[in-house]
Parts: sequence; structure tokens; C-alpha cells
Amino acid sequence: MSSAPCSEGVQATNDDASECKRCAVNLGYWEDRYISLFVKAGERKTPEINRGYYARTKGVEMFIDKFLKKSGNECQIVNLGSGFDTLYWRLKDANKNVTNFVEMDFPSVTAKKCYLIKRSKDLLDKIHVEDGEVRLSATDLHAGNYHIVGVDLRNLHEVEAKLTESELKFNVPTLFLAECVLVYIDAPQVDRLLHWIATTFPLALFVSYEQVNMGDKFGEVMLRNLRARGCPLAGVGACQNLDTQRQRFVAAGWDGSLAWDMVEIYSALPGADRQRIERIEFLDEQELLIQLFQHYCIAVAWKNDIFSDMDIT
Repeated sequence: MSSAPCSEGVQATNDDASECKRCAVNLGYWEDRYISLFVKAGERKTPEINRGYYARTKGVEMFIDKFLKKSGNECQIVNLGSGFDTLYWRLKDANKNVTNFVEMDFPSVTAKKCYLIKRSKDLLDKIHVEDGEVRLSATDLHAGNYHIVGVDLRNLHEVEAKLTESELKFNVPTLFLAECVLVYIDAPQVDRLLHWIATTFPLALFVSYEQVNMGDKFGEVMLRNLRARGCPLAGVGACQNLDTQRQRFVAAGWDGSLAWDMVEIYSALPGADRQRIERIEFLDEQELLIQLFQHYCIAVAWKNDIFSDMDIT
């Protein structure tokens, strides 16, 4: 993706998302001891943005937990377009262990992340290194079961080489995560990537968070605002509705797919925790939050029926 004309705008979305997450964490929406090591505190975000990031983070975590329970002791996570995500360290704190964890993003993003990890004792101390060796280049880091690699997701030969370099096993249950990633890649290239994963990993679950219902006026405004920031959504065709989200995976050879908008995901989160975070800030515009939730979704797809009951109930 690094050679795409809009790559700078897309990379800026990592900074925006990281700032939004830090703001919500600082206010107490969820706990993350590591986000502050990657991004400085920015302006306070609006309550609907904070609540939206809470729903996104906890919704994705819901499926991560389901995957880990299904997979047993030996499993892997590949985080596509990972940005400054802190999932690896949060899983370690929760004693949820995976045998291998790989992050992939623009080389310019992974270079920054490698630099920040290298200079942080808190981050380095959590990385499990059996032989004490940390292999580090300008854009890549390999340390024990944690790997971060700079890669162009449109180049499948490069993707495969980087995964092999990261000692990923192709026959082990593997979770692929993509949060607002596929939507920035041309549809034919996304299809090739999803087909390659489906044919290469016989035991796989894919969890995608991105836009949906983009054909209405609210969606058109979102598209216009992103274009103005240099972020045209090249893959928006799959974001027309929940059915197009599901069909993208089925057409690429996945055994099945389900999708929910964030209204449904938010309602499925534990009631006590929803009540807790709703007390953090007064939300004047409930309608705006609902509109935002209606225009984002989580889609899951699976290879092998072991993952076919990934429901939100």
C-alpha cells in the first residue's frame, strides 16, 4: 500500500485513531497502559467519538476472545494495517497467550513503531524472547513471538515472504484483524488478498471493522470529508450494506461470513459496562451516535466450521 497516491492520507488515519483511543482511555472508557507510549495526548474528542471507539475496541475484542477460546493453546494473530495498536501488550496483561503475533503496515508506520518499542522498557519487557535475541531493522522487528513488518498488502509475494520470515505456520488456527484497512485498497486487490488467505490458511477467522451503508446522505458526507483529507475509499463498493460485506468474503472462497452494524454490536456488549461508560460523559446528540453506529460494522468470515458459530449473543 505504501506506493498508493493517497498513502500519506491513509497513514494519517493511524495518528487520528491513536489520538482518539488515547483520549477515550484517558477518560476511563477502557484500560490501556500502553497507548500513551505511542501517541501524545491531543484535543479532547466529542462524546460520540469516544463512545464509538469504545464500541469498536470492545466489539473487536469480543471476537478475539471467541477465537482464543475456540483455538486452544496453539494459535496465531495477524493484524493487518495494525498502526499503533497495543493489542499484543493488552493480551499479555490479560494472560491471553498466542504462539505467534504478527503486525503488518506501511513501512513508514512500522518504522515509527519499531523506534518507539525500542526506546520503551515497558514495551520491550512484555515481549517474550526465548533466546534473548531481538532482530531489528529500520522497518521490521522480530522478537520471540512478536513480529512487526513493513509491507505492501497488495503484493502477495511480499506478504507471504514477510509472514514466513515471522515464522507464521500456515496450518495453525490464525486470526486476521483489519480495522479500517481493506476499504483503502482497490477491490480487485482486496479480493486477491482475501482469496490468498482463504486458500493458504485452512483454519482461519477474519475480523474486519469498517464503514457500511455508504450509499445514503450520511455516507456521502463521510466520503466527501475523507476525500478532502486525501483518503478516497478505493474499496467502498464492499461497504454498501451488510450483505456486500459478507459476500466479499464468500466470493473470495471463505466458508461463510456474518456481519453486524455497530448498533447491534454496541447492544451486545455487557450491559453493566455500557452503563458505566455512559456515565463518563453526557451525550446530548443520541441521534448522531446512532447514525455513526449505523455506518460502521464488524464482519467476520471463517475457514473451517470450528469458527462458524461466531455470533454476538
